[in-house]
Amino acid sequence: MGNFTWDDLQFFLAVARSGQLSRAARQLRTSHVTVSRRIDRLEAALRMRLFERNPRGYELTPVGRRLIETAERMEAETERMQVELLGDGPGQRGVLRMAVPEGFGSWFSRVLLGPFTERFPNIALELITLPQIMSLSRREADLTVTLDPPKASTYHSERIMDYTLHIYAAKSYLAQRPEIQTRDDLLKHPFIGYIEEMIFAPGLDYLGEVHPGIRANFKSSSIFNQLAATQNGLGLCVLPFYIGRRVPDLEMILPQEVVLRRTYWLTCHRDVRPLPRERSVMAFLLEAGRTHGRSILNSGATRKGDGSTTFVQ
Repeated sequence: MGNFTWDDLQFFLAVARSGQLSRAARQLRTSHVTVSRRIDRLEAALRMRLFERNPRGYELTPVGRRLIETAERMEAETERMQVELLGDGPGQRGVLRMAVPEGFGSWFSRVLLGPFTERFPNIALELITLPQIMSLSRREADLTVTLDPPKASTYHSERIMDYTLHIYAAKSYLAQRPEIQTRDDLLKHPFIGYIEEMIFAPGLDYLGEVHPGIRANFKSSSIFNQLAATQNGLGLCVLPFYIGRRVPDLEMILPQEVVLRRTYWLTCHRDVRPLPRERSVMAFLLEAGRTHGRSILNSGATRKGDGSTTFVQ
């Protein structure tokens, strides 16, 4: 058996966890060619095949699965030593990719990005706001924020916080039209909403929940395109409270009657959850949800005993 270094095992762990050379390369901040070469070198040193190469990526062989436990013990000891000596550890380094809904991503960047970079100065965050194209199973994202927790047992989900949605319109639009007093009055107005076949979560398919007769006249996959159209007086739109409240030229419609409540869930693959970096970031986000959760809810929206939501003066 030839000689190999702990550094080689770091490359092995990165590929084992991601299943792809390119993803491992991003984590290690190197090229996929370098990752491939280091894996080849480790296999040559051990005289054992650790991965099966196929079109879907790298899959561990039985020998590779046995090596995981030993490599992770070495990783944990290395991290413990580095924390004791330097106050830092490899678990708080590298590239972390998080896929989130567009609205949440905007809120995260405005409220949490500063504290995040202070807490994790050595993590390079990649924030993806198109979660419908990302796959946890293929390890295209380390963490995701979703509106509905996955049903598959291979994933772990925790509630971050609830938020409310309401109907909004531009004040200039409302000034030129009769007052909206009931849900049936909504049918007399153009609506702005999502493109149905591009809705990536059932929780975003809410126009029918407001009134079964509503059909959107202008549709966009982007919540901020919908917001811009609403500001320009093109119609009514359902928007998260934490977005609508920040736009002074918008007015909430039927605030006592139409209050939709949704939940943001933090989700990861179960294989990722024990990793020190991902575990630390998850703890940060869950704590942020407890701290800031009330700010994204309409403070007048309360839940009744039957689970429905009403507006209380």
